[in-house]
Amino acid sequence: MPRFVYLALILLSLIWGGSFYFIKMLVEDFGSWGVSFLRSLFGLVAVTAVMLAWRKPFGLRAVRWPAMAFVAIVNTALPWFLIAHSETRLDSGLASILNAMTPLWTIIIGVTAFRASSNRYQWLGIAIAFAGLLLLLGITPAAISSIDVAGLLLMLSATLCYGLGSQLSKRVLTGYSMYQLTFGTLLCSTVASGVMALAAEPFPLEPIADGTNLLLLFGLGVLGSGVGYILFYYIILAASAEFATMVTYLAPCTALVWAYTLLGEDIGWNMLAGLCVILAGVYVAGQKRTPLQSQSQPKSQPQSQSASKP
Repeated sequence: MPRFVYLALILLSLIWGGSFYFIKMLVEDFGSWGVSFLRSLFGLVAVTAVMLAWRKPFGLRAVRWPAMAFVAIVNTALPWFLIAHSETRLDSGLASILNAMTPLWTIIIGVTAFRASSNRYQWLGIAIAFAGLLLLLGITPAAISSIDVAGLLLMLSATLCYGLGSQLSKRVLTGYSMYQLTFGTLLCSTVASGVMALAAEPFPLEPIADGTNLLLLFGLGVLGSGVGYILFYYIILAASAEFATMVTYLAPCTALVWAYTLLGEDIGWNMLAGLCVILAGVYVAGQKRTPLQSQSQPKSQPQSQSASKP
């Protein structure tokens, strides 16, 4: 696996570390579908500017738009709505914790629906990273029992969409660059979530002009959606959908880094220990070993009969 993939994963986690806080601040003014629409729109403007500046081809006629629209709704518009709606009932920190279910869903869906190969290192890495997340955030049974059930189900539904969407992106949207994938996804998501924002809930325009909201939308849309999705699709193309979703374990860690840097919040020993454990889990999950389905195959067997890769 290219070393830059690990750097891209860390950079993506730094960008997405503040997303749940941004959503929490914006959902009151714009509504759940409104947040999904605005982050899609701001991200679309950002990636369009990048592609024009770097002269990256759009290839609009070559895009399979029905497939692109379906993946965009599953992997972008719908989960972004579900996350925003969940944060009307959950704290942003708890939402980021529940988002760590994404890698597990990604592997389960890949193995069961797409007959993808998996290996012990993926499962071990997920287990290690999840344990590190619990250590970092100091989760207790009492804290878990007090979670709002509706908010919990909304976040779990969002992670399920992410898991399915990541697998579909790798298999359905083939033959595109990471810039084309980002542009097409955000364009379709902007249209779909925009229609829902206008039809399903009030969508006020006045709060957009507020300076604080503009900064939040820049962080959530331009960085989180535009730049973030370019990095995300790069990781999928260069590594795998399963490895790309490991960013959900790193995002709570980087959220703590931002809290320490910008807000002066303390970082305890459990946070540092949890961060080290999570990084170890991400590294283990990224190792390529013999898939579980094909471990018993003899070495002399032709490659055409080996298990398919994800």
